[in-house]
Amino acid sequence: MASGDVVDVTLSAASGRLDRALADALPELSRVRIQALMSQGAVTRAGAPMVDPSARAEPGLYRLVIPPPAPAEPKGENLTLPVLFEDAHLIVVDKPAGMSAHPAPGSPAGTLVNALIHHCGASLSGVGGVARPGIVHRLDKMTSGVMVAAKTDVAHRGLSALFAAHDIERAYIALTRGAPTPARGTVASRIGRSTRNRQKMAVLAAGGREAVTHYATTRLFGSSAKPLAARVVCTLETGRTHQIRVHLAHKGAPCLGDPVYGSGPPAPEVKRAIDEAGLHRQALHAAILAFRHPITGEILRFETPLPADMTALELLLERL
Repeated sequence: MASGDVVDVTLSAASGRLDRALADALPELSRVRIQALMSQGAVTRAGAPMVDPSARAEPGLYRLVIPPPAPAEPKGENLTLPVLFEDAHLIVVDKPAGMSAHPAPGSPAGTLVNALIHHCGASLSGVGGVARPGIVHRLDKMTSGVMVAAKTDVAHRGLSALFAAHDIERAYIALTRGAPTPARGTVASRIGRSTRNRQKMAVLAAGGREAVTHYATTRLFGSSAKPLAARVVCTLETGRTHQIRVHLAHKGAPCLGDPVYGSGPPAPEVKRAIDEAGLHRQALHAAILAFRHPITGEILRFETPLPADMTALELLLERL
């Protein structure tokens, strides 16, 4: 599927929201991208524009007109951006904590997109839209770690298909308050907007989207009978918003320093360690990203160490 294409998709026995049904049928396009196309009148059924993303999906033939990529409006900025790999098709970076993936309200500049525009110039893929050129997946602003971005439209579509098919390895390291029980396992749930606070995500009994996180506790800090903190490795089958943070909190072991899902203060000695380490964010790092190169077929695997704040915190926790 290329920019400027006209794409026909038939939904059979459709149900639920239209934007979600179309995103499921077209894994190359994100749900956000489909919503944007609908708002532009680029999605039609029997010649009638389908402009309401929340409308019920009805069986039938839908036509999507994919506009040519618009030039990126965000300006390039010469920001520190550790590059782990780069070729003509994609770039892999170690995103620092505090850097948003793309411009958004409250973060109009200083983002990964701004850094990529400066570094890659006109080669950056435009499939992600004006504000998100090259962006295939995201990390939370205050989560550090490995990210891949597309430099060409064909690489963007290939990477998007890998993420949609969950054919990609992602492992995160978290330092948690207490430890999850059991020490290793899988959290499989529905995740969606909290009914109590629309600014948060939550595990839902119904609705939302399926989310699966595998976790393994690799280190306990403090008493083994009642640990004060833990090092937990999480691997993802899905990539929902705030998934690891929500699932660890659901297990009663939220990321240390998490201002949204922390749900209570850590033990005093852990709090002192957080302050001494200078941690001002959730203790979560995307340590491993592995995938098959969408153009060359080469298996690529990247692993980055914990950044300074989490390294310092772990050393202090070892003394408990």
